[in-house]
Amino acid sequence: MAGEDDLDKLLVLLQPKLLPGDFVFYTAANLKYGDLAELQPLASYQEEEGLTLVLDKQAADGAGLAYDAVYNCITLMVHSSLDAVGLTAAVSGKLAANGISANIIAAFYHDHVFVPKNKAQIALRLLTEL
Repeated sequence: MAGEDDLDKLLVLLQPKLLPGDFVFYTAANLKYGDLAELQPLASYQEEEGLTLVLDKQAADGAGLAYDAVYNCITLMVHSSLDAVGLTAAVSGKLAANGISANIIAAFYHDHVFVPKNKAQIALRLLTEL
């Protein structure tokens, strides 16, 4: 089933939802895809500099991993097409205009916006206004 690609419809159907839990971004130069799978990362990306994992904060703490900041995740519940144009810009632009960083991960059905934990409720309200 193809996702929605019309920006106006996407913004009307956005339905941002704050996921439970706290998340961290962890990276290490000596890791490769599949390493630390026992921590059940939400996402991973292999870069030239190393593997980045998005982990539940409790899992990272339990493994003794160091990280810089704690994030909450807002999932955009609309089924957006990977070919949609402008959704990421609209979301990040709204948050940026209000001094909130957005680390956005697109998956097949939804986009997931990681925002600083201390600004998550504000970010949720702002995205609801879109």
